Amino acid sequence: MAIESIIAQIDAEISRLTQVRSLLANTGIVTTKTAALKSKKAPAKTKAKGKKTRVLSPEARKRIADAQRKRWAAQKAKS
Repeated sequence: MAIESIIAQIDAEISRLTQVRSLLANTGIVTTKTAALKSKKAPAKTKAKGKKTRVLSPEARKRIADAQRKRWAAQKAKS
């Protein structure tokens, strides 16, 4: 009895998957994308260039911090 219920569940899942597959195949979008992916060759791997980190001068940091403190003070005074 347990085996029969398992087989019935598997059959139900197969039918659901078959329906989904037919819906996807009819849209053409998925098959086109997969066909394009299959036809393309894998691109040659390029070395990733190290991205330079941008460094702010201490003066620039101070100007930004002062401006932010000014914005915070204005917001606090408003409320």
